[in-house]
Amino acid sequence: MIRSRWAGALAWTALLPFAGWAVLRATGWTPVWQWVALVAFTPYVAAASGAPLLLALGLRRRAAAAVALVVSAVLALAVLPRHFADGDPPAGPQRLRVLAANLAVGAGDTAALMDLVRALDPDVLTLQELTPEAVARLEAAGLRTLLPYTVDRSKNGVWGSGLYSRHRLSELPLIEEGRFRQARAVLEYPGGRRIEVVSVHPCAPRYDYKVPCWFDGLRALPRAGGELRVLAGDFNATLDHGPVRDLLDSGYRDAADATGQGLTPTWPQRGWEPVPGVALDHVLADARMAVDAFSVHSLPGTDHRPVFADLRLP
Repeated sequence: MIRSRWAGALAWTALLPFAGWAVLRATGWTPVWQWVALVAFTPYVAAASGAPLLLALGLRRRAAAAVALVVSAVLALAVLPRHFADGDPPAGPQRLRVLAANLAVGAGDTAALMDLVRALDPDVLTLQELTPEAVARLEAAGLRTLLPYTVDRSKNGVWGSGLYSRHRLSELPLIEEGRFRQARAVLEYPGGRRIEVVSVHPCAPRYDYKVPCWFDGLRALPRAGGELRVLAGDFNATLDHGPVRDLLDSGYRDAADATGQGLTPTWPQRGWEPVPGVALDHVLADARMAVDAFSVHSLPGTDHRPVFADLRLP
């Protein structure tokens, strides 16, 4: 009898953290500010959630095994779809190629970024943590020759951002929460098409006092609908965060998710942080756009990996 009780206690003790995680992920509730950072690691928790199920089965604890099966299913349903490509909506031949890169307070390698721009040939480049010094280096390296139109909201520190485009840009009111500048403009596509583009970078929710700024920065982003929009950059959030799911529910598609690459990490680049990689950088495109390709790249000098999406317009 005593062994049976210990076996039951062990099975339930192993299961409860996973069950709690599944409930919080499914409900979107944030019980403590630390959860905002932790929820980014949901894919790893989902992968490990089979362990308490196997333990309960091995100990012949049927009730615990049944609950563990439900928990694993909830987490799998939240994560596994990112591994499979979605179908695309009908779209025309016009393309919009988008590259986004966080420059780590302007420290991203200029030559390497210019090589990426030449190789990927984006129509629009969104930059985060863009400093005036980084702007000077990039433009001296010929960025304006390749992408002549710009919205420069650079600033010393982590707060600046900017847009560079092959096509004319008309700047829109800046989104600024907690001093983090999210540059925003309408791209005037040939043929009269207008596409709003935002260089996304809310503050990182590393501390309790940063969480409201993070929430506000994501909630200030324009919802989908009406004019075509693309949000590209360092969201400091994954698809497991409620504010990003709200954006998707409004009518965006995550380009990585749409191409079956939603679990590809973009942060940290190797050697920057001793934590498992997560997908913090995204290209969210209007759901009416088709996503032909998505890729993640390396950039020396920064902790984030640039992301690229090849989109087709409806």
